[in-house]
Amino acid sequence: MASPNPKTQSRFDRGVSTVLVGLSSNVILAAIKIITGIIGNSYALLADGIESTLDIFSSMVVLGGIKISSLPADENHPYGHGKAESLAAMSVSLILLMAGIGIAVKSVLEIMQPHHTPAFFTLIVLVAVIVFKEILFRFLYYVGKSVNSLSLTAEAWHHRSDALTSAAAFIGISIAIVGGKGYESADDWAALAASGIIIFNGMNMIKHAVQEIMDYAPNPETEESIRSIAGRVAGVAAIEKCRVRKSGLNLFVDIHVEVNGDMQVYKAHDIGHEVKNALMASSLGIADVLVHIEPARHS
Repeated sequence: MASPNPKTQSRFDRGVSTVLVGLSSNVILAAIKIITGIIGNSYALLADGIESTLDIFSSMVVLGGIKISSLPADENHPYGHGKAESLAAMSVSLILLMAGIGIAVKSVLEIMQPHHTPAFFTLIVLVAVIVFKEILFRFLYYVGKSVNSLSLTAEAWHHRSDALTSAAAFIGISIAIVGGKGYESADDWAALAASGIIIFNGMNMIKHAVQEIMDYAPNPETEESIRSIAGRVAGVAAIEKCRVRKSGLNLFVDIHVEVNGDMQVYKAHDIGHEVKNALMASSLGIADVLVHIEPARHS
């Protein structure tokens, strides 16, 4: 059974607190956008608000995924529950994709049905929403990358998509107000354009979630860092194989270390432990390391 990485819990806690910030923000913004969209006669803003209500659900999915993935390894899950985080990312990506398709369909229907020009005050609300959502995107994306969380990164893109739909709505409503009669559907066209961006982001995040579930190899820089750290341990002659997979916020490493072939077994065993300790003490978020000792080729 793998011993827990002492840095892991703080990373989980940081991820949870970040999701809670996004969740509470979505509740407030969804209410503001839906109410303003109805009163201000803007479908683009109303659609934006509906998409924000989906953000609330997606935030809850991410929160659940991170909490489940933080559970320790047990008899039935010797590698822990990290894949729950990948499944949460998959769920959020699907929600994002469905939201984009739904907004696209509704936009087309609204374009075919003439309606009143949106009110000017909806533009003020949209500016505030765009700025706030962009700040949330940057915050969640930074934390997601720093704790190595795909679901947090997916949630960050959800906020960026929200900012993009709001920006599109701003452009569309501005055209409708300035253009006057005959331009009432401009905000619907804007919502349709924004839906394309949302669908693209959803499909991109689904691809990354599937790769993580399928144990897709991390970037070459990560493997190179692992090889470098292990290679600096005293007594290590070379690093042969190095396999890395991601599970939740953590990495699991299988590494083949070459040592002097004439070395006593207990000494080689100690070197293996030193390699494991060095890797788990690094900032790479490694939960466990399996070290295989081999005689160096030149021995």
